[in-house]
Amino acid sequence: MRRSSIAVGIILILVGLFFLLLPLFPNLSNLVNIEQHWPLIIVAVGGLFILGALLGVSGLAIPGTIIAGIGALLYYQNLNDAWETWAYAWALIPGFVGIGIIIARALGGNARQGIREGGGLIVISLILFFVFGALLGGGYSFGVVLAVLLILAGVWQLARAIFGKSRGTTE
Repeated sequence: MRRSSIAVGIILILVGLFFLLLPLFPNLSNLVNIEQHWPLIIVAVGGLFILGALLGVSGLAIPGTIIAGIGALLYYQNLNDAWETWAYAWALIPGFVGIGIIIARALGGNARQGIREGGGLIVISLILFFVFGALLGGGYSFGVVLAVLLILAGVWQLARAIFGKSRGTTE
């Protein structure tokens, strides 16, 4: 419990310092176009959660990757005025969970289990993203989606063979 309290305390201090800097240095907002770069605040909050995971509360990696991932999506959409991509970009969120699981398990000393658990979510997320993107106007054809799905299936099969549980037999 002590490590989690320390991590939460550090995160609160860093967020508080950020908000304290804004009124103390009014010219800071002139250096950064907040209308264009506001999603980076969300990415930074996710980064603070990941920092907390690195400081000893490995479970913070999962919400950290979700928050940072959504912030990155918002940043891309804001820079490119591509808000219509939410029709299929939401499908990446389970992949962010998968990345968080991999990080959390690796920090807990069981990276192999993390890759097994999180890898499945990442693959499912990418499949949904490409399929919905092809169907809802992502700018690529279904043939490209099929090619990417075949590649992902091959990567998934290799990962299962390399990181899967040994069953005592060779296949």
